[in-house]
Order: sequence, then C-alpha cells, then structure tokens
Amino acid sequence: MTSTEAGWPELDYAAWQDSCATLHLWTQIVGKIRLAHAPLVNHWWQVPLYLTARGFTTSAMPRDTRTFQIDFDFIDHRLRIAVSDGRRASLPLVPCSVADFYGEVMGRLRALDLETRLWTMPVELADPIPFEEDRTHAAYDPAMVNRFWRALVQIDQVFAVFRSRFLGKVSPVHFFWGSFDLAVTRFSGLPAPPHPGAPNVADAVTREAYSHEVSSCGFWPGGGPIRHAAFYAYAYPEPAGFDQAPIKPDGAFFSTDLREFILPYDAVRQSASPDDTLLDFLQTTYEAAADLGTWDRHSLERERDPKSAA
Repeated sequence: MTSTEAGWPELDYAAWQDSCATLHLWTQIVGKIRLAHAPLVNHWWQVPLYLTARGFTTSAMPRDTRTFQIDFDFIDHRLRIAVSDGRRASLPLVPCSVADFYGEVMGRLRALDLETRLWTMPVELADPIPFEEDRTHAAYDPAMVNRFWRALVQIDQVFAVFRSRFLGKVSPVHFFWGSFDLAVTRFSGLPAPPHPGAPNVADAVTREAYSHEVSSCGFWPGGGPIRHAAFYAYAYPEPAGFDQAPIKPDGAFFSTDLREFILPYDAVRQSASPDDTLLDFLQTTYEAAADLGTWDRHSLERERDPKSAA
C-alpha cells in the first residue's frame, strides 16, 4: 500500500491547538446528544462519531417514530441536522464560544421537535467548564480543521484494513469525542480484571470499556504530555514485558507515563509509504499484546487479506 504526500497533510498541533480545543468541546456536545438517544451498546460503542466524505457523523439516532443525524461538514464548514421526516437545519462552523455553539445547536433541535436534555459538563478533561458557561474556547481555523479531517480520512482507511485482518471481536473504527481520538480495538475474547480507573473519567465508564482483554490503537492530534499529533497502542491488561517488545517502525517508543507505545504522525507522513509504516506499527504492537498475553491468534486472525484473492 502506498500514499502520496498530498494525502497525508502536515499537522502542526501548535498551529491550531486553540481551534482543536474548541472543536473537541463542540464534538462533545454533539456526542452527548447521541449518548442521550442511542441504546447502550457494549464498551460504549453507541456514543462515538464516524468519519464521512465530508467530516463526522453521529449516524442515525432514534427519536420516537423518527430518526435524525447530526453531521460536521469540514469542507463547507457547517453543522447539519437531518430528520427522517424531511426537515433539516444547519449552522455555520465559524469562530464562536462553546456557550454560543451549544445554544445554537439546542435551539435548532427544539425547532425540529428534537429537544434534548444533556449533562452539560465536558468529560475526560481537567478543569471542565459547563457548555453553557464556556466563553473561553472560541477559536475555529477552517483550514486547520480541514487539514485535521483530511489526515483522519487517510488514517481511517489504514485502520479499516488493519481491522479487516481480525476474525475475533473488534470494534468499529470510530472517533471518541471524550478523548478526541480515532480508534480501533481488538479483543482476545476473555474477561479482564476490573479496570483501576483513569483521570477525569467515571469509574463506570472505564469498567464497561475495559470489561474484556484488549489490544487498542488510535490517533490523536496532540495535547497533554504528547504535544504533537501521534499514533498510540496499548494493551489492557498490560502483559509482562509489553513495554520492552520490539516495535516497528523506527521512531516508535514506549511512554512510561501513558503506558502506551507512541509513534509520531510525522514519522508516518514523511516515510516512503505512510500506509505501510502505520500498518507496521499497528501489527507489531498488536503482536506484542497478543503473544505476551497468550491470545489464541490462530482462531482470531485471517490467514491472508481477502483483497489479495483472485
């Protein structure tokens, strides 16, 4: 597999960190609307957003006898609400406070007879501000947001190929608005010990998310201790020796603070074949988790990529 340089845009976190923080909170508002309407699915799989040819979508959500969905369009930079009865609404994605964005979205839902009550406190963030009170985060750089989304489009395709190689239980490739990352997770099929918890995350959330053994990988644009766009991979429970496992490609390293393998986005983007470089990282981190964790790899993996069949 190969990708052109144009397909993997430069993504400098420092250049858009304010817009990134604002967009993160906007996605939490929309994500919480999905959480309010979608039936519970194991590991919280009913709450993420999904990549589209224009941005993010909630996918269809039930509301009485109707369904509706909310889409972020990062080409025309609009938020669109579509209802199965044919009614629609939208608003422009422009610099504005989280409080104003929240008010606009809630107002349009009311006008469509889709009024939704939310717990307005952001999640998985230190020092959160209720949506309706947050006038601190108000940046939106459309060029950088579009660049971020274009990077996700490339990553989503590689993650989908990696996902297709697994016969066992595996998550969709989805975008978690709480942690603001694109992720895909493989499961051994065995239960895991109770999760000890994570900062700024409710215990019930982590217990459900990590009820079974996982090898998980993903991408986030930067923030916290990693101040650049990066891929990550971890195992829960973490098997002995995982942090010392040989991982491809060069440039990947194990963060003792995060207990995750990290691969800078630029190491992928600037490589001769970004898709293959990323697949090497996904595969070798999975093999470390599966081999050291004594997973039944023979029954969980495809013998070959079905795309290669004549």
